Amino acid sequence: MAQFDLFGAPVLVPTDAGRRASRSNDIGAVVPAPELVALGEALPGSLYLGTSSWSFPGWAGLVYARSVDASRLSRDGLPAYARHPLLRSVGIDRTFYSPLSVAGFARHAAQVPAHFRFLVKAPSACTSVLVRADGQPAMTNDLFLDERVALDEFIAPALEGLGNKAGPLVFQFPPLGRAYTQVPQRFADALYGFLCALRAQARGALLAVEVRDPEVLSAAFFAALGSTGVRYCVGVHARMPSVVEQARLARALGAGALVVRWNLHSGFGYDEAKSRYAPFDRLVDEDLAARHALADLAVEAIGAGEAVYIIANNKAEGSAPLTLTRLAEAVRERLRAMTAP
Repeated sequence: MAQFDLFGAPVLVPTDAGRRASRSNDIGAVVPAPELVALGEALPGSLYLGTSSWSFPGWAGLVYARSVDASRLSRDGLPAYARHPLLRSVGIDRTFYSPLSVAGFARHAAQVPAHFRFLVKAPSACTSVLVRADGQPAMTNDLFLDERVALDEFIAPALEGLGNKAGPLVFQFPPLGRAYTQVPQRFADALYGFLCALRAQARGALLAVEVRDPEVLSAAFFAALGSTGVRYCVGVHARMPSVVEQARLARALGAGALVVRWNLHSGFGYDEAKSRYAPFDRLVDEDLAARHALADLAVEAIGAGEAVYIIANNKAEGSAPLTLTRLAEAVRERLRAMTAP
């Protein structure tokens, strides 16, 4: 696909007038600039852009009308977040650390409009090879790839609580260790059995797998996903190959939803990026290669009639809402080019 020089344009941010609070909820949403509204209206309904969580006080003036503490945003900020013209989705990351009840999921679903979708991370209890108690050495996790944990503590409550607003349910596997990276077939075989058990009980759910070890991206790995109807989640992360390379490998899966988590700038570790980018109110290190590649993938999937879910982290470029604004601009320009006479 042809590339376009889109990235010198200024980021669309609310005007001074647009920083007034919406009075529709307790935590005011920024009234967006007209240009931002027009950008959102130009994007197809099958494109779900969102951020990893929503509880960032530094987003005052970008998403929220004023600075509110993180705990209150976590509890009450989602209605204001969902009023942003581009943010039609959000990632729920807390489920990686502890389960969320049906009632908890339902509370989130009740705070957003019908078109909104949630990407939810599976609990690490079933995706981590090792577990570590406070002050204790790491131990083998007996629940690794345990389908009952995945079904009972994750898939079932998420689907029941979120209903039609459930988007991708993502199993993100932390680094697996040499037992699997040195013998990728071992992971592919274990994953296949796990996914077969899940698919038998979760027909119709959009399941996806994300990894942190490029060594396991084997033909057998993608065969395990493809044969169970599970999507590959492109993980933009310092540990992983480029977006282009991951997409090339994932083509073995054929048609289906595009699922992306734009996690971390390739030049930094997690803690370094966090300290460098806080309070997450501006772009600091723009990743043009990832942006170009993701825009191309999104437009290709949209053209094929597939849903696209792209969740951005603050640690990708400095500010997830602004990262997604730039990405949305790139997608719009490509869509315009496709329909130009």
